[in-house]
Formats: sequence, C-alpha cells, structure tokens
Amino acid sequence: MIVSPPRPILFLDVDGPLIPFGATREQYPDGYPTYVPQEADANPLLARVDPALGSKLLALPCDLVWATTWESEANECLAPLLGLPQLPVVTWPEPSEEPDPSGLHWKTRTLLGWAAGRPFAWLDDEITNADRTWAEVHYPARTFLHRIDHRHGLTVADFGALETWLRGR
Repeated sequence: MIVSPPRPILFLDVDGPLIPFGATREQYPDGYPTYVPQEADANPLLARVDPALGSKLLALPCDLVWATTWESEANECLAPLLGLPQLPVVTWPEPSEEPDPSGLHWKTRTLLGWAAGRPFAWLDDEITNADRTWAEVHYPARTFLHRIDHRHGLTVADFGALETWLRGR
C-alpha cells in the first residue's frame, strides 16, 4: 500500500495578512477598501477583510491553521467572513518578559513544535531572516516563512509565491 505524505500546513496570521493596516494617506488616499458592512458592535477592522481570500485559501493544497493572537476568535469572527470552515488554532504559551536572544519571533518555536515534522508555510507580517534561518537549521521538513506587507495584506504576488512553494513539494 502506498501512503501519501501529509499535506503541508499553512499557518495564517490575521493582523497584516488578512486585515491590512498601517498604510499612509499617500498609499490609500481614500482609506482602506471595505468589503462588508459591519454591525455596530463588531470590530471595525473586519470590514477590511476581503471575502475573496477565503476561496483562494481553500483552493490551496494544504491544511489551514490559525496562527494568530486572535486564537479561537478567528473562527468566530473571520472564518464566516471568508467562507472558511472552523480551522485548527495554535494556542500560544504565556508571553515571556525577556526578548528571545536569538532574535526569533515569539511564534516561531511554537509553530515548529505544532507542525511536528510536517512541511509548512507561515504567512505573517513579522517574519524575519532570523526565523527563516532558524527553521532551516532546526526543522526536519520543508518550510516557507513568507513575510506579508501589513499595509496591503495578502496579494496576488504572495499567493503566487506560496503556490510555487506548494507545487515544489
């Protein structure tokens, strides 16, 4: 019997990749595009979530996992806007008061542990070369740590880079 290798994991951050923020008036003179009207008590940033991203994410040959400080709120607030099913959620350890001496992002070690040897991609607006290098040295499977420009969120170019990595497995 032939056993297929497990599908890669795609770890998704929310703030930056799915909810763009921090652009200047020159970049968005009329403000950020809004896609869906929000209820009065909802987070106003949710209006920036492009619902079309959901079908693009679901079409990828990988398993989607929330890797965000939103934790389970991502399933409650974002999944319905994007047309996504309930996704697994990474639970973060208690934050440390001390910065990591290696310069790693505080999520890096947890994500590598959560992936448990499976190939994975991680989309986040705070990834650095220190995270990429550490993953290359300390992780046994293929990784794709891709920094998203928080001012624009996920773009066609980001999806292209991710799809190229996924096809290369």
